[in-house]
Amino acid sequence: MYKLMQLPYSTDALEPYIDQLTVETHYGKHHGGYVAKLNGILEGNEELLNMDIAELLVNLSKVEESKRQAVFNNGGQIYNHNVYWESMSPNGGGEPTGKLLEAINKTFGSFENLKKELSEAGATQFGSGWAWLSVNQAKELVVTKTSNAESPLMHSMSPIMTIDVWEHAYYLKYKNLRPDYIEAFFGVANWEGIGAKYDAVVS
Repeated sequence: MYKLMQLPYSTDALEPYIDQLTVETHYGKHHGGYVAKLNGILEGNEELLNMDIAELLVNLSKVEESKRQAVFNNGGQIYNHNVYWESMSPNGGGEPTGKLLEAINKTFGSFENLKKELSEAGATQFGSGWAWLSVNQAKELVVTKTSNAESPLMHSMSPIMTIDVWEHAYYLKYKNLRPDYIEAFFGVANWEGIGAKYDAVVS
């Protein structure tokens, strides 16, 4: 069975950028709910239940057609949230370093330009969705946005960070001010962890 990932920090650790009540509700109720629903949908199918969540998503053809959309919706949200929680850290913020910073400067011109592109992607995503920093098959950095449970994983890319812009990610603290939440996200962005993911993809 699929399990809810262990949160890498306490629920109050991202304060004041991301408040404790939002983390508790978002992680425990929303993320946890997707895990419970996926296990229910796949109950009895040991082959699919034993797959890594990313493996499941790229092998949706193995899911019976009547369940495929529900598996995509809940499995996609599990994967997306796993990336999201890992994209933040109580010791985050600041700027990336090393090979990731070199790639950012090469692709976007500067870290500030990357922040601007990610912020715009998140702010202009219509409805629920995500803003992503990924590595494409040419090992180049790309910023994209997706709706609902979709991710760059479904388009042969390797996501290394994401900003959740579903309302449940920010509405308790930031109400309808999504750009304020996105700016706050960068105060806890886990550039060390994101950089490690980048190194693993391009090495």
